[in-house]
Amino acid sequence: MTVKISLEGCFPPIPTPFDRHGRVDHDHLTANLEKWQKTPLKGFAVLGSNGESVLLKTEEKVETWRTAGKAIFSDRLFIAGTGCESTTETLELTEKAAAAGAHAAMIVTPHYYKPRMDHTALCVHYTFLGDRSPIPIILYNVPGFTGVDLEARTIMELADHPNIIGLKESSGNVVKMGQVVDHAADHFQVLAGSGSFLLPALSMGAVGGVMALAAVAPYDLQKIVDGFAKGEMAKAREIQLRLIPANAAVTTGFGIAGLKEALDLMGMYGGPVRSPLRPLDKSQREELERILKKARLLKGE
Repeated sequence: MTVKISLEGCFPPIPTPFDRHGRVDHDHLTANLEKWQKTPLKGFAVLGSNGESVLLKTEEKVETWRTAGKAIFSDRLFIAGTGCESTTETLELTEKAAAAGAHAAMIVTPHYYKPRMDHTALCVHYTFLGDRSPIPIILYNVPGFTGVDLEARTIMELADHPNIIGLKESSGNVVKMGQVVDHAADHFQVLAGSGSFLLPALSMGAVGGVMALAAVAPYDLQKIVDGFAKGEMAKAREIQLRLIPANAAVTTGFGIAGLKEALDLMGMYGGPVRSPLRPLDKSQREELERILKKARLLKGE
């Protein structure tokens, strides 16, 4: 019997900390998780896009999940990003994540052969995984990175599978999110993939979000969720609008390097990015700090 997993609330796709030699820093990963678990965050996505998952070797991924599995409290959801280009490799990695304690797997669309990643190919891929995965699956649509955009009809067909429980939708297409919510099976839950459109997504039936901004603004994002639930739309809208520039800064603006720098500025550990990604220069760091202060995420404004 499939256990019902709630995806309600805010989840950060946590950055993977590296030390100055470029190795995964497990001590800082544990310390960051300890701090985040003092906030309203409902769980964590480990080795999503912001975790630089495509830059880690398989053994590094497994060790990172093991560390996270030991550090994440039993009342928080542990989501592992396990998507690979190969269907069989994705399944193997998902099994390893489950063995490390993951409650669910977030699986990005294969994309190297993007002209061939049509409705049929993606349905076969995800159905194979849903049939065999030891943990529930969350579809991950991020066309800005992959160039593959899951169609509403594909998502709705996959949503009938009892072991495919949700969607992280990072395209920003709230109309598609509404279509999916309206037609998908009852067990299927939709998540905003960015803090920039959390409130619009909630209004279309999303239950929360997996958002980079949640790593640096967990309280404000949860206030949006709570405000929407209570019908306090003006309050939720004010927070949403205030956070849009900060969200852009730690995503499309400065990327993962910006997100890690923001964590450093807030007294957590961000640390370096892994090559070929590049760190921020001095002027970019100053601009990021200014944006975070204006958003009231840092003291100063």
